[in-house]
Amino acid sequence: KQLYPDVCVVSSFEDVLTDSSIDLVSIASPNATHYEYAKKALLANKHVLVEKPLASTSKEAEELILLAKQQNKVLSVFQNRRFDSDFLTVQKILKAKLLGDVVSYEVRYDRFKPVLNPKKWKETPSPGSGIIYDLGPHILDQALVLFGLPLRVWGQTYTQRAGSQIDDAFDVYLSYEKMTVKLSSSLLVREESPRYRINGTAGSFVKYGIDQQEDHLKAGLLPGMPEFGVEPAENQGLIYSNIGDVVIKGKVETEVGNWGLLFQNLYEAITEGTELIIKPELVLEQIKIIEAVKQL
Repeated sequence: KQLYPDVCVVSSFEDVLTDSSIDLVSIASPNATHYEYAKKALLANKHVLVEKPLASTSKEAEELILLAKQQNKVLSVFQNRRFDSDFLTVQKILKAKLLGDVVSYEVRYDRFKPVLNPKKWKETPSPGSGIIYDLGPHILDQALVLFGLPLRVWGQTYTQRAGSQIDDAFDVYLSYEKMTVKLSSSLLVREESPRYRINGTAGSFVKYGIDQQEDHLKAGLLPGMPEFGVEPAENQGLIYSNIGDVVIKGKVETEVGNWGLLFQNLYEAITEGTELIIKPELVLEQIKIIEAVKQL
């Protein structure tokens, strides 16, 4: 209330949908409700930003994408990790071809949470539940942005924690013509592994640590402050490559993370018709991959 004194609290979702002063609805409710709420918002002529996953099934996601086009409304997904410091750094390295042609790309998104989440909806078997729908969309989105759609998909989910009823670990493999992508996550990893391990025809890049924006927000730092989104120097990635006669070896300064780019682009897409960065069509492909893995 101190930061945003004009915020209005309502008692029902319908109060939001019937408020003509609201142009955009942001949905951050439990996964199983995303489709229902997004559909209602689009039918109420609202633009919509949905927390990942966009929907629990590809069929639901396809319906929302079609409905948004019919309503002439913007539909996007909160794939904020597209703007993480580490991924922005990886994009910069690969765009500059500092590793040559990539032959293997491995990403881990681990946590150590052996005790079940107190948020009951996160632990209840339901459409869109489990770690592959929770953390999977982040690293799947990044891989699809870098390499496009794979030729083949395979993988496995695991239930490992005591008392767990949902998958709490996964391995996903995406096969391309000359390279393989491996994406993994677990809630039972206490000792940190490399977050990124990328090998190419000219060298390798290894990166530990994770983007700091979430921790900075929790600590009271806000976007625009000098320290916000800046990663500790000890988490800088290591590169070793040969580009022609030039040897590149040492630390790579990490780009500054900026989730605000997502919101700025969304605003411009709504007000000026700017092309969306987070397109729901690409998110649909990631849901199809998750479904394929769950069916294996």
